[in-house]
Amino acid sequence: MGRICITYRAEPEVDRWVPGDRWIRPAVRRLVRGRPRPGGIDKVFINLRLGLDRLGIPYEVNLPYKRLLPDDLLGVLGRGRHSLDGYSRKQPLVAGIGLMTHPSEWPTLFDDFPVACYLQHSAWTEALYRRAFGNRCAIWPVGIDTEGWKPASAGAGKDVDFLIYDKIHWERPKLERSLLAPIRESLDRLGRSHMTLRYGAYEPRAYRAALGRCRAAIFLSAHESQGIAYQEALASGVPILAWDPGFSQDPERFRWGEPVIPATSVPYFDERCGRTFVDGPAFEGTLSLFLEALRSGAYSPRDFILENLTVEKCSQRFVDILREKLL
Repeated sequence: MGRICITYRAEPEVDRWVPGDRWIRPAVRRLVRGRPRPGGIDKVFINLRLGLDRLGIPYEVNLPYKRLLPDDLLGVLGRGRHSLDGYSRKQPLVAGIGLMTHPSEWPTLFDDFPVACYLQHSAWTEALYRRAFGNRCAIWPVGIDTEGWKPASAGAGKDVDFLIYDKIHWERPKLERSLLAPIRESLDRLGRSHMTLRYGAYEPRAYRAALGRCRAAIFLSAHESQGIAYQEALASGVPILAWDPGFSQDPERFRWGEPVIPATSVPYFDERCGRTFVDGPAFEGTLSLFLEALRSGAYSPRDFILENLTVEKCSQRFVDILREKLL
């Protein structure tokens, strides 16, 4: 059986304002913002490799396409169409996750390259792509590092009731008034302490520390293809009260010709993980039910992750998909 080969290419810099500034901007960003933080797609690649390493499965990374052997099994992750640049072989491959945002952005993918299967993280995103690409799609969630994300030690005190994880993207001024402010007001009225982390504005260690301090989390994201951050909270033993409006809020959906896209912010979730609410007015009633279950010890979020989403299980599933689709 051939080698497991993974290709992951970050999105290339391009000139934006003046010729040659693609070489300067990364250095300036590093000086201003410090070391780059891994994004969601970066974590997919990192956690896939972590799981393969723990399983003892050998693999090759970013092998030049011309060096592939006929029986190699190739999976291409990445950011954008450039990930397949230079692939001129007839040898089939598995691709996915970050090559496009919507199938209308690359409707000829299966004509342009010998893609045997296109991956998506969860059922709602896979359904979106399946409408365009048919049964050539498959669901593959990346795993969560349950050794790195675990409950705080027994001696560590939980001194904050709620972590508000603010990942509000679209219509932010409106949602700050109709969603975020009422949530804070409800918590204050009930005497519940809270702290806020805003997506993209914190260091990973700050998130880990916050999960160690907080008894529960309120997750505010309109939708997630997987939702690695909330799953890291679940792995840390922190139950989630999640805003889940039920449909994509991305304004690009009109350009895609799909103004109504069913979606979810918590694609991997059950009663062990917490509860969901659809909007600001529904929050307080759901909060009451959530707090009652929290007091009774009804939640066991880490058990859900251990059962479904460890790096070992999900990386093994990636290998299984390569074998199913390419052999």
